[in-house]
Amino acid sequence: MDIKEIQNLIKFVAKSGATEVKLEMDDFKITIKTTETGSTETTYIQQVPVAPSMPQAPVATAAAPVATEAPAAAAPAGDDAKYITVKSPIIGTFYRKPAPDKAPFAEVGTVIKPGDVVCVIEAMKLFNEIESEVSGKIVKILVDDSSPVEFDQPLFLVDPS
Repeated sequence: MDIKEIQNLIKFVAKSGATEVKLEMDDFKITIKTTETGSTETTYIQQVPVAPSMPQAPVATAAAPVATEAPAAAAPAGDDAKYITVKSPIIGTFYRKPAPDKAPFAEVGTVIKPGDVVCVIEAMKLFNEIESEVSGKIVKILVDDSSPVEFDQPLFLVDPS
């Protein structure tokens, strides 16, 4: 199951009115809980086989409110308040290029529109293309290439004007 399928499942559960859904497959479990206020919390655990000499343990656990790369206002600090922050929708490793020998998806000054790929984030050996949901010009890249990123961590500042 890839990130797009998980996001679609979360949206479907949120719209259906169910309070809790659990999905277990061979190599992972997903639990989606909806609160009374309508917000949704998702927990997923992916387990990967490890060497027999090591104890079995979950490789990655993420618990966070449902979010895609929804634009959010940057913290009101000086001039950055007028920019839109593009945030990481998942935990993983941030890459600015599709491959080491390729050009970066986006640079400072690049004009982007909704649907443009701005980076990839590797999570559990899957490379997830992160698409912009806003249009504007990238004014700052907040994460170094090949750096680990957390859920909801700011990646780019975009000037919407």
